Amino acid sequence: MDIHLREAKVDDAALIVELTRAAWAGKVAATSGGHRETLDTVSEHLQRGGAFLLSVDGQTAGSVRWLPVEAQPTAWEMMRMGVLPSYRGRGLSQYLLEAILERARAAGAEELRLGVRADQPRLLDLYSAYEFELAPELEYSHANPADAPPFVMRRYLRTHK
Repeated sequence: MDIHLREAKVDDAALIVELTRAAWAGKVAATSGGHRETLDTVSEHLQRGGAFLLSVDGQTAGSVRWLPVEAQPTAWEMMRMGVLPSYRGRGLSQYLLEAILERARAAGAEELRLGVRADQPRLLDLYSAYEFELAPELEYSHANPADAPPFVMRRYLRTHK
């Protein structure tokens, strides 16, 4: 299995829209905003933050995005991670997560945050294994007001006092 990661360009926005929708179909509740994203929204995310695209044996298999937190630019929010159904069960999300952690550190970010949908609590253990901790005092800026508030998790990337 030949795994390749690359940082997405704005030209990849349409591909990322398709990947997110396909990866989330039947996996993430239909109320999630990820199912209704637009090319404009994804393009804006790529301009303000970034994304990684994951390929397996030359075929695009998943993606993940990040954005700096507006009020705290040394904190990033990870969002919209997804792996296509035919590639699941191979631990590929680990590559996406590790790529964001490395990119955030290299850019000087001090923490990485993410939101776990209230209807997907099993993901809390996955992220806990990567040293993310629940941060109930934080709000996830991309939360869908039509859904229950997500669990917010954070991982400090530098020594935190």
